[in-house]
Amino acid sequence: MYVCVCKAVTDSQLDAAIESGLCSRKQLFQCFGVGGDCGKCNRDIVRILNQKNACRLLQAANDAQLTPKSQEN
Repeated sequence: MYVCVCKAVTDSQLDAAIESGLCSRKQLFQCFGVGGDCGKCNRDIVRILNQKNACRLLQAANDAQLTPKSQEN
């Protein structure tokens, strides 16, 4: 689905960029130019970023809980 019609950027493209390490709206703007023309996509971009970053935090928390205490030091 197109998130930014002005720049023809899809949610799949944004997902891939976020998975590769981009973690802010500014970085996505620098990479794709999203949110700079009409701005209607900014809300969706922030929502996608928040969802992906929440998943990263949850995964990190789960990974930390799975690490045996003897390996933490």
